[in-house]
Amino acid sequence: MSNRFNSPAPGGPVPIAPMVYVREKSVWQYKILIRGVAQGPNEDELNALGKDGWELAAVLLQGSVAHFYFKRMKD
Repeated sequence: MSNRFNSPAPGGPVPIAPMVYVREKSVWQYKILIRGVAQGPNEDELNALGKDGWELAAVLLQGSVAHFYFKRMKD
């Protein structure tokens, strides 16, 4: 059984990455909520944002402050 895909030999063939074609450029909207770590968004607020199409993309903690980054496709 060949193991060439799991660990190519040094100087051996390099795996080819798949090509991805994008027909339309995606345009995003962003929203940032800034809250104290202890007072983050509650479940109702998160559900309302999700209903409006917002997706939580990242959370950045800076000391006692949390930045919640949301994104959605622009209409």
